[in-house]
Amino acid sequence: MSNNKEDIDFRDRIATIDAKGKRKWVFAKKPGGKWFNKRQFVSYSLLAFLVLAPFVKIGGEPMLMFNIFERKFVIFGKIFLAQDFYIFAVAMLTGVVFVIVFTLIFGRIFCGWICPQTIFMEFVFRRIEYLIEGDWTHQKKLAKAKWTTEKIVKKSVKHSLFFLLSFFVANIFLAYVIGSEELFSIIFDNPANHIGGLISIIIFSFVFYGVFAFMREQVCTTICPYGRLQGVLLDEHSMVITYDYERGENRGKLKRNENREEEGKGDCIDCNQCVNVCPTGIDIRNGTQLECVNCTACIDACNTIMEGIKKPKGLIRYASEHSIKNKIDFILTRKAKAYSVVLIMLVSVLTTLIITRSDFNVTAKRTQGSALFHEMEGGKISNLYSLSVINKTNKDLPINFKILEGDAEIKIISDARTLPKQGRFESSFILIMDEDNIEKLKTYFTIGVFSNGELIDKTEVTFIGPII
Repeated sequence: MSNNKEDIDFRDRIATIDAKGKRKWVFAKKPGGKWFNKRQFVSYSLLAFLVLAPFVKIGGEPMLMFNIFERKFVIFGKIFLAQDFYIFAVAMLTGVVFVIVFTLIFGRIFCGWICPQTIFMEFVFRRIEYLIEGDWTHQKKLAKAKWTTEKIVKKSVKHSLFFLLSFFVANIFLAYVIGSEELFSIIFDNPANHIGGLISIIIFSFVFYGVFAFMREQVCTTICPYGRLQGVLLDEHSMVITYDYERGENRGKLKRNENREEEGKGDCIDCNQCVNVCPTGIDIRNGTQLECVNCTACIDACNTIMEGIKKPKGLIRYASEHSIKNKIDFILTRKAKAYSVVLIMLVSVLTTLIITRSDFNVTAKRTQGSALFHEMEGGKISNLYSLSVINKTNKDLPINFKILEGDAEIKIISDARTLPKQGRFESSFILIMDEDNIEKLKTYFTIGVFSNGELIDKTEVTFIGPII
């Protein structure tokens, strides 16, 4: 890599800021090639999933919903309520480890291939921009041109479409929070009945519009903390998009009939196509930088040039600094393997918790403030308990209660016997024992909750009797 001052300025500031601190607008060349086609398939598949997930029903529930207001989450049709918070705690811990492991091994691939910001920007909004304003050279020319009728029309059409798309995206994200049915009822209802929601949607629409029309790559380089985490998580063994300086240097323009090896030149012909196509405006030949989102556009651009000059592809490729320097294949380090084992263990625990999670939660405990026991007529002793049964399904269920283990009688102090869908049944109940059957201070009973003759959950309670 060159040590000229012009080439090392990237160490002092990000690529989209000039020496005076002013923003340099990135006009990225339209990408294309093998890697772009793969990203295109992945991105549009994820976009389809993102748009459809809150509207597709599984067992009467949306595929995905994250209702933070009612503390209700639905994942692939399975309902998770506040009582399942421990599962989300494990999921968050797994997510953190996943980010560490994934970045440690594969660098910032998430940003270029999966991140919604990148997908919407590169495969929706920038596609519209190319369609209306043309490729990067036409965009540059239009930006510098005076405000003619043509420029006004193109800019107006582009920004109108940008805002309409942002409004659509805001509604999609709202569907994830409140559900598709509630969203449709708001859309077709009188807006006057939902002023607060309408204002929120408009605000979020302007936020998305500002991000995709103006902020763009600044979100990745300035706002998102993931780029800065790279400096902590990446090492020389991490796989990143990198320039093979051992093969490419010294750079030099291509001349007819020259012998580049004799003249001390590498395979890089300094065409700057990797820079022109970069959506964050960096020169990948300067090494890994926080602005790089691993989008592979520079790989496709460089491979096209290498094909044209009859040189092997891969001057820019997925590799590690260690493999480039030592001219070896990428290998997993012990640290990466250790993290991977921890990740597999966490994923196994999380999967087990999700699979074994019950659709019901029953809690029975002694009523606070009540006597330890009550003496009844006929030589019987009773204890008073509070009962709560939570239903995480989307069905109303008839319920009744039975003693599964132990010789006692149970009486529910409620006429209601219905467990509402995604709701709670609360009541009190009395356990009654014959005093002659009480052999110790504490007796343990298992109470079963039944619906339509089927045991759906059970709980254990402690019965306190007279001291024998």
